[in-house]
Amino acid sequence: MMLDTHQSTYREHLLEHLVLGELLRHSWFHDHASLEISHPSVDRAGYDVVLESNGITRHVQLKSSARSAKTSRQTIHTGLSLKPSACVVWTQFDPSTLELGPFLFFGGGPGEPIPSLTGLAVAKHTKGNAEGVKLERPNLRVLPRSHFLVLDSIPSLYVALFGD
Repeated sequence: MMLDTHQSTYREHLLEHLVLGELLRHSWFHDHASLEISHPSVDRAGYDVVLESNGITRHVQLKSSARSAKTSRQTIHTGLSLKPSACVVWTQFDPSTLELGPFLFFGGGPGEPIPSLTGLAVAKHTKGNAEGVKLERPNLRVLPRSHFLVLDSIPSLYVALFGD
């Protein structure tokens, strides 16, 4: 197995395809194949993918981490709050098999706005500038894991995204 740091972009795209494929499969069998997927041409507003099903449109920021990772927070883009029903989906996975789940969800109900980002800490750059100062990233907020709803399966995630 290759170290994650050597192929992080590859793994990121692979996990995105796996999650979207599982959502499409669920839609095929349980929602009349109604799910549509679009990708933005420019990464400007913080979302990675747009999902639409049965009149509900979700602008989704995707995150991932190994189940064994000690990650206790994610950095999210404030631009999500400008979208009508944005959310963050944080996929956990088994690094040895790429088995997906659980899924962590931060967002409102289908058709509802994302919860307020007010009061969340402003993210900082991971590396310092020439003086060693880690500058703030004004468009990013730090979202603790405790703000996410834990979902155990793709069907549960699909319901969180689009309702029953």
